[in-house]
Amino acid sequence: MEPESTARDCAFDFAEALEFDPTLRQLLDGETISRIRLPYGEGEAWLVTRYEDVRMVTTDRRFSRKAVIGRNFPRMTPEPIVQDEAINVMDPPGSNRLRSLVSKGFAPRHLEHMERRVQHVVDDLLDRMTEHGSPADLMEHLAGPLPLTTICEVLDIPEADRSQLRAHARTMMDTGLDNRDNAVKAKAELRSYFATLTAQRRKDPGEDLISTLATARDGDEILNDQELTVMAMVLLITGQDTTTYEIGNIVYTLLSRPEEIARLRSRPELFPQAIEELLRFIPFRKGVGIPRVALEDVELGGVTIRQGDIVHVSYLTANRDDRKFDRPDELDLERTAPPHMTFGWGGHHCLGAPLASAEIRMAVGSLLERFPGLKLAKPADEVRWNTTSIWRFPLALPVAW
Repeated sequence: MEPESTARDCAFDFAEALEFDPTLRQLLDGETISRIRLPYGEGEAWLVTRYEDVRMVTTDRRFSRKAVIGRNFPRMTPEPIVQDEAINVMDPPGSNRLRSLVSKGFAPRHLEHMERRVQHVVDDLLDRMTEHGSPADLMEHLAGPLPLTTICEVLDIPEADRSQLRAHARTMMDTGLDNRDNAVKAKAELRSYFATLTAQRRKDPGEDLISTLATARDGDEILNDQELTVMAMVLLITGQDTTTYEIGNIVYTLLSRPEEIARLRSRPELFPQAIEELLRFIPFRKGVGIPRVALEDVELGGVTIRQGDIVHVSYLTANRDDRKFDRPDELDLERTAPPHMTFGWGGHHCLGAPLASAEIRMAVGSLLERFPGLKLAKPADEVRWNTTSIWRFPLALPVAW
């Protein structure tokens, strides 16, 4: 076993445009499984970087998400983003019950309704951007409002409440130490809001996703009140900002590579796989997310992970693993396999991935179709990037046509 004294301090604060974090690169190219210390939380953790090892950890029941509950685990943010009752800290078979119930909210008939709504919102936003005229900030006119509007409509959250809920979600993602008290307060206020809202929907259900989840049954199983509250919170948090940022990141990546835009315009049949490749290629966040705990000693990648050890995986490095991807650091819009890990893997693959994928496809596809001469309105190296959150994204993305 690698001695703990060799643990590496990892701030994972690299934020230069969408360049790949050099610390993650070193960890991927060096020891495939390393000991790390993160900015917050107690003690050290293992970091698993290779695709096949990540797949193993995320599917092997000897590694538990549930076991992190109550532990001050090493992490990126001052206050843990995750809620103790959330599905993303459950293990099978308990999580299977919840995933089965939640998946009913994303059944094909519900997803088709959501997709129709997404396209309507996209068209409306692009109409407004046209009226605004060139140049325009894509983050302001499309990437920002689309996911928030969509998830709030899907959850049927009143328009007057949306901006405050989004502010709470963003506060929870901030990595600054001086943000801890604000993050604790934001988390509590979000939970209180959704406890009230979900109770109303269970009593008087409508056509929205919260109502669908409140009334979903798998045999005699239903979501209890706490599960429903936390699931609504998770859907709001994961269903807006991450998609906003990825739309901005994808459009920036394409517009800063004119040859790739030309390829897509000449070969539109490549578009679906091109989006998947962009999702693989773009380092969409910093560092790591929610870890797991080893429930017993496990031999992996030449090291012994001891029972009780904290284990982080990096989907970012898995997506750049040269053992799995040919020329992993190149953007290849014709790449077809293997699948990327941007939406996670195994029992904690993102439940909202179908909706997020639809939003990204429709937003980027409609944008390129509506504005055939679209280009960056300033040099790529003048675009300003977020530096304070766990997410990587342009603060503004001026485009012209």
